[in-house]
Amino acid sequence: MSSSPALDTRQSTLDRFRDRWTWTAVVANLVGQIVIIVTGGAVRLTASGLGCSTWPQCEPGQFTPQLHSATSFHPYVEFGNRTVSVLLVAVAAVVAVLVVLDRRRPWSYRRLGLVPVVGVLIQAVIGGITVLVDLHPAIVGSHLLISMALVAFSAWLVVRTREGDGPAVPLVDRTTTLVVRVLVALTAVVLVLGVVVTGAGPHSGDDEVGYRFDVDPWTMSKLHAASVWAFVAVLVVVLVLLRRRGVTGRPWTTGLVLLAVTLGQGAIGYVQLFTGLPIALVNLHMLGAALLATAVTFFVGSLRTRDA
Repeated sequence: MSSSPALDTRQSTLDRFRDRWTWTAVVANLVGQIVIIVTGGAVRLTASGLGCSTWPQCEPGQFTPQLHSATSFHPYVEFGNRTVSVLLVAVAAVVAVLVVLDRRRPWSYRRLGLVPVVGVLIQAVIGGITVLVDLHPAIVGSHLLISMALVAFSAWLVVRTREGDGPAVPLVDRTTTLVVRVLVALTAVVLVLGVVVTGAGPHSGDDEVGYRFDVDPWTMSKLHAASVWAFVAVLVVVLVLLRRRGVTGRPWTTGLVLLAVTLGQGAIGYVQLFTGLPIALVNLHMLGAALLATAVTFFVGSLRTRDA
């Protein structure tokens, strides 16, 4: 028995409403994952990682900083980051509900909706561990790298939400696909070396406790810069391959955006290095790293198409 036109219209309206909210939620989650990197960077760069002495409370017996004559700004920076974390958990939970319960989509898509909320909860635990181990640079560095991975996963969720669920059809040839895989691997190298550079320099997390990676900061900076130049070179090769094979539209546009983000991020890196690593530029560089991870993910997603 076929359904009535009125029921079909109502179901269509509900589906459009759900799609609109799902799209809003996954985009908000991506933005939130990037914002938490910026606020977490502010905690690290202002040496506010121990602004709250315990976790999950800020101070024993209280969740918020208390204002008094000896209060510094550090507790408020740390508490602000924790507040953003709570909001991000809420957004990620909404994403999980909307995506996982959408039975019109296959499980291969729906399971992606669990990644943000699980990842944020894991990050909250790691954030507490960093306080308990007095900001050990290895834990702080892993905290940032997991955030970058969550940004990439969240960007991929945006890609999958926008496309259909049919078989993936590549828009590029096998050679280009292999070079793009090298580009993705270099992205990971760039991000890891960036974390090591920060952990070896003056912004490793705490003014008073001199934890540092036991490596030369200048040498690591040069290695990090070399990895970025390698990334740029491989990206240019990909763009040349796209042009020669006549690939235009979204792949070409997304590739150019990725190149612009990379060059901008490289410029910020050189400026901050030769101006004594001012906090504002270092935090802007962390924002650029998150945007780089996002742009790479969008670029990879643009190299294929999927029908409904």
